[in-house]
Amino acid sequence: MKNSVIIILLSIFSISCSAQKSIDKLDNFEKISWQELNDNVIRMIGKDWMLVAAGTEDDYNMMTASWGTLGWLWERPVSTIYVRPQRHTHNYTEREEYYTLTFYDDPDKEALRLMGTVSGKDFDKMNYEGLTPVVTPNGSIAFEEAYLIIECKKLYSTVL
Repeated sequence: MKNSVIIILLSIFSISCSAQKSIDKLDNFEKISWQELNDNVIRMIGKDWMLVAAGTEDDYNMMTASWGTLGWLWERPVSTIYVRPQRHTHNYTEREEYYTLTFYDDPDKEALRLMGTVSGKDFDKMNYEGLTPVVTPNGSIAFEEAYLIIECKKLYSTVL
């Protein structure tokens, strides 16, 4: 049963270990447009938490975030993420053209807590059993446990 959703944002505004598991495609997700998202994005980002992930099937990293925005800018749907240069994920968001934002239900909070407290430099996040990686149509990494995946194409990035 396809009870999860994927949204492709055609553009984003971004400020900003090797995988050893077999990675599936997005068979359990239904593609929808950003216009069909009918949820409280303030709650989703601030209270439900999300993972920011970037990289390829062979080399990726992710981090928990409870900050960012989804909105409208320059006549486009956009997301804004903030990843400090000291974070291991920063290298991936800077290197890649796409990244994903994934959102989870309460049972997945333990995995999100862990992804926000350990660094991919010191912990093998790619082989953590609480998250099952999947590859998006644009080659990004997302996770099967998410109820919503938003794949974003980087439009702008800066380090302050």
